[in-house]
Amino acid sequence: MQDSPAVVVLRLGHRPGRDDRMTTHVALTARALGADRAVLVGDASQAGATVTDITDRFGGPFDVTVTDAYRPLLRDWEGTVVHLTMYGEPVESVTPAIRERHRTEPLLLIVGAGKVDFEVYDRADWNVGVTNQPHSEVAALAVFLDRLFEGRELDREWADADRRVIPQETGKRVEELDE
Repeated sequence: MQDSPAVVVLRLGHRPGRDDRMTTHVALTARALGADRAVLVGDASQAGATVTDITDRFGGPFDVTVTDAYRPLLRDWEGTVVHLTMYGEPVESVTPAIRERHRTEPLLLIVGAGKVDFEVYDRADWNVGVTNQPHSEVAALAVFLDRLFEGRELDREWADADRRVIPQETGKRVEELDE
């Protein structure tokens, strides 16, 4: 978030037709819960456009890019690499050390769509399991970001928004903001 180095979410894999909503939700969750950028790998241009549109309407900053090649980013990343996987170390055990390192280093947070290549496990500073049961990468991302930021992401201020959601007990209310 604002006082820390960047958090970039790398979404590996995108199966058109099957993953369109899931890839969009990975990026929206990253945006809403404190990440600065999402990199979507594969044929995810529609998901990228949707997230850009929401950022334009509800505020940022947040950047989303789509690429076919994740290996250069993974290879050249200068900072901490965390891979969210059900095969990793328990989130509650490793998050304090990751948070401490993130105070001075940018964080690349990797979530996969399908089978993830071993090179990701090998390159990661931490392979983190939110649970060791099959689950959604969106859920893993949300839990991890909330633990990383200790809930501060929930009070984030949004710049350049055209509208905002007004919290209320029942119903939906979105307010247009004057320029």
